[in-house]
Amino acid sequence: MKARVFVTLKPGVLDPQGKAIHHALEGLGFGGVQDVRAGKLIELDLADGTSDDEIADMCRKLLANTVIENFRIEKLENA
Repeated sequence: MKARVFVTLKPGVLDPQGKAIHHALEGLGFGGVQDVRAGKLIELDLADGTSDDEIADMCRKLLANTVIENFRIEKLENA
């Protein structure tokens, strides 16, 4: 079984990487971009039967800093 974990900064947390991307896009002539928020995608190859609670626990303990980040889990059963 595979799972994808999307980690993003919480609203209101400064995102210097997102600002740098936004500035670079403007420099390349892409003026229609109003804001950019950068995040992470983590793909996990898990043993069958790994529970949703176990995956969420992995996120809380290591994969995301829950003080400043949110995470979303997407399970891919047939991947």
